[in-house]
Amino acid sequence: QVQLVESGGGLVQVGDSLRLSCAASGRTFSSYAMGWFRQAPGKEREFVSAISWSGRSTDYADSVKGRFTISRDNVKNTVYLQMISLKPEDTAVYICAATESFGGRYFRDKYLYWGQGTQVTVSS
Repeated sequence: QVQLVESGGGLVQVGDSLRLSCAASGRTFSSYAMGWFRQAPGKEREFVSAISWSGRSTDYADSVKGRFTISRDNVKNTVYLQMISLKPEDTAVYICAATESFGGRYFRDKYLYWGQGTQVTVSS
C-alpha cells in the first residue's frame, strides 16, 4: 500500500514557476514508477509526466515538454514536478500516482495509487 500526498500548488502569474512535491508513505516507493496527471474543470484527467523507479527514464506530454521537469528522491520517498514558464492553460488540479510499470505510464488504469491533488492556478 502506498499513500501519496501532494503539495506545492498555488496561485501564480503567467511566466512564474512552481515546484510540486508528492510525498509517499510505504517502504516500496522506490519500486514504483511515478506519474503526474492534471485535471482542469470540465476536462478529463490528462497525463503530464512520468519517471521510472530509478529515475533514469522520464517522459512528458508535448504541452509541457521543455517547461516541466520531473524528478524523484527515493531516500525521501518524494517525487517532484518543477514547472517553469507557466501558462493559463496549465491551470488544473495536479495529481501524482504510482504504477508498477513505466511502460504503462500514459494509461490511468495502470496506476494503482493516487493522491488527492494540489491546485495550480495561473493567472493572466
